[in-house]
Amino acid sequence: MTTAAAKTAAPSAARIGIGGPVGSGKTALIECLIPRFQAAGINLAVITNDLVTKEDAERLRHSGLIDPGRVKAVEAGACPHTVIREDPTLNIAAAEECEASFPGLDLTIIESGGDNLASTFSLDLVDWWMFVIDVAQGDDIPRKRGPAILQADLLVINKIDLAPYVGVDADAVLAEATEIRGSRPTIACRCRGFGDDPGLAAIVETIYRDVLFTASEAAE
Repeated sequence: MTTAAAKTAAPSAARIGIGGPVGSGKTALIECLIPRFQAAGINLAVITNDLVTKEDAERLRHSGLIDPGRVKAVEAGACPHTVIREDPTLNIAAAEECEASFPGLDLTIIESGGDNLASTFSLDLVDWWMFVIDVAQGDDIPRKRGPAILQADLLVINKIDLAPYVGVDADAVLAEATEIRGSRPTIACRCRGFGDDPGLAAIVETIYRDVLFTASEAAE
């Protein structure tokens, strides 16, 4: 598993990527993560990617959850995976701008534009990345074994509260994904209206363990 342990010794923020199809809940997940990290004193910034708009960035800027200046937008102008994998220059520049603007930055969250199951992040861009799917997309997503499903440091299965309404067995999907991914973690969660959701707490704990704590050790 790739973790922040692979990060260079240069003092900089840990960078995590969040990928997933359109509508899977990437931005909603970020909205859940921001107050949890801020409450713990984590100095963070967010970079969003959209095709030709700044839609997700504007949503976060107007959310009241974070200083709007800490949210930067990247317009991919092409398939979203292009700027997180093939040529992440725009995102690297945005991340470096965040670090220059906010001394002592601990964490930069980079949200990909909506993409398919072949989407992965370049390790030149991030230290660690997760992929978000949701039960409303169907119960066959994990067994399609796309690179994103297999290679992500964390697979998040979102919207499990909707499973009964879309004819999906959430427990079966989670079990199948867990088996397919082996030692790589899989967490089910609900981002909407469930502030105390145990899945969200588990995601935060995983990021602390695999990214923030490891990065702090490497900096010592």
